[in-house]
Amino acid sequence: MNCIVITSVNDPTEAIRSFSKLKNYRLIVVGDKKTPSNWSCEDAIFLSIEKQLQIGRHLNKILPFNHYCRKMMGYLYAFEMNAQCIVDTDDDNIPKHEFSFPAFEGEYNMIEKDQGFINIYQYFTDQKIWPRGLPLKNINKDYEYSNNLTNTKCKVGVWQGLADKDPDVDAIYRLIDNRPCSFKEREPIVLSKGTLSPFNTQNTLIRKELFPLLYLPAHVTFRFTDILRSLVAQPIMWLHGYNLGFIGATVTQKRNPHDYFEDFISEIPMYQNTEQVVEIVMKTIKKRFSMSENLFLAYEALLDAGIVKNNEIDVLTAWLKDIERYKS
Repeated sequence: MNCIVITSVNDPTEAIRSFSKLKNYRLIVVGDKKTPSNWSCEDAIFLSIEKQLQIGRHLNKILPFNHYCRKMMGYLYAFEMNAQCIVDTDDDNIPKHEFSFPAFEGEYNMIEKDQGFINIYQYFTDQKIWPRGLPLKNINKDYEYSNNLTNTKCKVGVWQGLADKDPDVDAIYRLIDNRPCSFKEREPIVLSKGTLSPFNTQNTLIRKELFPLLYLPAHVTFRFTDILRSLVAQPIMWLHGYNLGFIGATVTQKRNPHDYFEDFISEIPMYQNTEQVVEIVMKTIKKRFSMSENLFLAYEALLDAGIVKNNEIDVLTAWLKDIERYKS
């Protein structure tokens, strides 16, 4: 079974109604205290606050309310349903007619290793645009991408799909430009070890073996939460033999209202810490440890560096305890 997990404080949106009708997926929608009490959508599983309190034994006691990290209760529910993969998305991303992801294993165009951070959007558009979480020193850098792609047998752990019209970008882009973007159709691209791009929770497929890495930091700013997850995940993925892949836009985002300056304030820790996070995780994790153990070691090291707080370790510990019984 494949599950789609969304958290929402709105009445059922066009995106949610569309996702609920997709064949081969079960839609799980996670509510919060701001979600309408009479929320209902045919063919969607709705996790009210009351129902969330029945899921797991540890996380539901410590996870904050009115926070995007409530989505993790949906992940736990998907684990209970024996999901083989999870699609992470939001209630303002409308799936296109051809919504799908490639196989996790196969031959794909792969970018050569050890390129550091790259602007993955440059493979899919000529427009001056960059993904949220790309280090700011990289946004004006141009790459000769056509010269570093080889067709390679790949083991992908996470597929990141793009989003047309209003893709995932940082507040700086929205404040100074904010043009919509429609990405080109092209073959999937996979990043080799040492070549990175931030990935988000907007249109993202994660395979079962990597479910521990779904952990969403609960005590960092909203606009840093999923980016931090992606920065921690990639070195751990490499260590365990998995890579990150990108495909073109399979959703169209009709973005919920945002205050761009508030987004900018929320993104400041992201701008400050992106490269340091990756360096810390790479120095900390060890091949002899499991994925869950390496995840814990990574956050302990981030705590020592002052990037996360003590209460983050408490939530992570609860997450790891709850997912232990779902491991295959």
